[in-house]
Amino acid sequence: MGDPKKPRKKFSRPRTPWRADLLSQELYLLGAYGLRNKRELWKAQTALSNIRKQARTLLAAPPEIRARREAILLNSLTKKGIVSKDATLDDVLSLTVENILARRLQTVVWRKGLASTPYQARQLITHRHIVVGDRAITKPSYLVSAEEEPNVGFRADSVYKGRITPATLTSTAKEAT
Repeated sequence: MGDPKKPRKKFSRPRTPWRADLLSQELYLLGAYGLRNKRELWKAQTALSNIRKQARTLLAAPPEIRARREAILLNSLTKKGIVSKDATLDDVLSLTVENILARRLQTVVWRKGLASTPYQARQLITHRHIVVGDRAITKPSYLVSAEEEPNVGFRADSVYKGRITPATLTSTAKEAT
């Protein structure tokens, strides 16, 4: 079991932390998705690594076990919105960390036009202005499932509900330039 006060780490650090190409790629992803620190990126990379590891073990499994477990894995990833309904294990192996980061609540709020930047999306989430269905979620790293995505919006009593629309976002972006 383990001690509940000492939970298991959900990420692993890069093996080669000082490679210039990895550092520049990490920095780009931090800015593009509005991540707070590299630990958030490493969590997404570890989650992707675990998914790909499951797919690799299924490819090596006997056919009767593979057929049953492959359907479970693909169904789970489809519900999460990471792959499409007609995906195969090859599609799972070709996933990138961007596919995982795109499912975060922070990115979904930004891409839906509820915030002008990923950083503003993060602030709106932590200040309880964003709801998924009827639940206010305060974690920007919450992975939004495909069925929850249409239900992402402002809380009913939020001061931002009528203020921020995609039209106002484009007009403020034009004024800034």
